[in-house]
Amino acid sequence: MSKREKTVGQVSLDLVSKTPETLSPIEQMRESLTEYDKNINECIETNKKIYAGDFFIVVITKKEPLMENVLRNYFMARSTCPTPDYDQTVYRYDKKAGDIEFIWTIPSKHTCLTFIENKDEIVPDEWGLLKFILEFADGTLYKKAKELNGEEEKSNLIIS
Repeated sequence: MSKREKTVGQVSLDLVSKTPETLSPIEQMRESLTEYDKNINECIETNKKIYAGDFFIVVITKKEPLMENVLRNYFMARSTCPTPDYDQTVYRYDKKAGDIEFIWTIPSKHTCLTFIENKDEIVPDEWGLLKFILEFADGTLYKKAKELNGEEEKSNLIIS
């Protein structure tokens, strides 16, 4: 059976039986960029027809419950910026300009706690991720989401 014909479960089992390799969240991200970009572009193309104006693309990363080494990304669009959460990446698509803006990425709860506990030891390549984690922890990203949605900071009212 060739590698292309194997199921996700078979590949997961093969990987679990091998000597574990440690991949940082940054390395995992780099490995999946090609497919990721394709999915982002498909999400944009599909939703340009649905939304009259700008919209947000939310990527949720989930670990398969029975195959812990398998991560799946789910791409969806919405008209408002979501509340920041673990395992989430957010972009804003500017329909008029045809540009996509990266807003934030928040890794898993475990990764966030590890980064916070070891923030003085984080290597320069991961400082950007640490910044998002700290802004998530201190409420800065929540304030940013409310601002992007035109909401007042201390209420659920939308500013006209």
